[in-house]
Amino acid sequence: MRSLSQKLDGDILLVNPTSFPQQGLVFIPGDSFQRFALNGQPVSAQQTDSGLWVDAGELAPYSVTALSGVGYGVGQLAAPDSGANSSTQKLENKFLKVEFNNGGDITRIFDKQANREVLAPNSIANQFQVFEDRPKSWDAWDVDIFYDDKIWLAEPATSITMIEDGELRQMIEIKRKIQSSEFTQRISLNHNSRRVDFDTHINWMERHTMLKVAFPVDVLAPQATYEIQWGNVTRPTHRNTSWDWARFETCAQKWVDLSEGDYGVSLLNDCKYGHDIHDNVMRITLLRSPTMPDPAADFGEHEFKYSLYPHIGAWNEETQKEAYSLNDPIVVYQMKEERGKKSITTLQSLVSCSSPNVIVETIKRAEDGEGIIVRLYESQRKRGQVQVKMGGVVDSAWVTNLLEENESALSVENDSILLNLKPYQIMTLRVKLK
Repeated sequence: MRSLSQKLDGDILLVNPTSFPQQGLVFIPGDSFQRFALNGQPVSAQQTDSGLWVDAGELAPYSVTALSGVGYGVGQLAAPDSGANSSTQKLENKFLKVEFNNGGDITRIFDKQANREVLAPNSIANQFQVFEDRPKSWDAWDVDIFYDDKIWLAEPATSITMIEDGELRQMIEIKRKIQSSEFTQRISLNHNSRRVDFDTHINWMERHTMLKVAFPVDVLAPQATYEIQWGNVTRPTHRNTSWDWARFETCAQKWVDLSEGDYGVSLLNDCKYGHDIHDNVMRITLLRSPTMPDPAADFGEHEFKYSLYPHIGAWNEETQKEAYSLNDPIVVYQMKEERGKKSITTLQSLVSCSSPNVIVETIKRAEDGEGIIVRLYESQRKRGQVQVKMGGVVDSAWVTNLLEENESALSVENDSILLNLKPYQIMTLRVKLK
């Protein structure tokens, strides 16, 4: 792929690799003066030192959308009103207001739509905490319940800088130190999102130390929900019994959630799977530093990203969509134009479902070359009929096992397949298109 700072001959392709619609706010590196259009209409843009943020609107599940280069312009194009009133210690859009203190801590998150505070009174969020981590055995595998007997907090920020401040996106960079480890966080808020992203780089220099980040939220609930592969589990937020005490650390994949009747907060991550939620405090385990069997485990530089997603109502497909968007963001690709070929303008969804609680997790070519394999699952403990729509006329469809052996034929009509799913059921399909 040649540099995007050159004049573009082809289209910029935006690929949505998830079964959810995604907001097409994407970064195109290179020349920040390049301008783009979608279906002949200019798209909103925001310049940065190293490229351009463009807003292509909502992208359909498993789709490809083309942006056409329309020349160069000075300054940024008009963007939707974000409701922002930014300063070096505030991020704000039409959904949320996030405020920081001089030390770099988040002191307030206000939900404008719900008209309520997200954080617990007199608390700070995104608080880095380190603990002495010396389990009695199995240094790299065990976490003992007494790990939190000793705790240290991060030092005040050495710098707080607003590095992006536009109508599409705002970002604050904060540099701090905890123990002997220096870290930099870029905290951002997009104009069309309720999600606060924490892009983190840390040079981890500790031994026998565990690092967590804490968010005390103003939510009262006896149970929290943790996503696992192909489903989710609930765990108590209290420690009333010995069983509750034993589950002080819980595995989850892309998200955890704490919700009361009409409001909740989800904590998302792109690679960190240890969590604990006690009372109203949500935490992710970010790093450890055992010395057995690897004396240099976790030592050195790390980059990872996590997000806070306040939402109205209990968790649902919106939490799942944000988690998938964090882990599988829009892919930006420059398509080279070939002589005699027309540039791609759009590709409709390859696969989509009528029910938002059904997630298409896998699409692949069949091992024997006969059709496409689609693996999906029901994610919210609901049953019912589901219509799976393909990006072409369906010739035949089968339910298969994991070896891709056909088991039962499915009813098809034009580009659609009808299924009946039970709660949390996983189903693998073989689909042949005409």
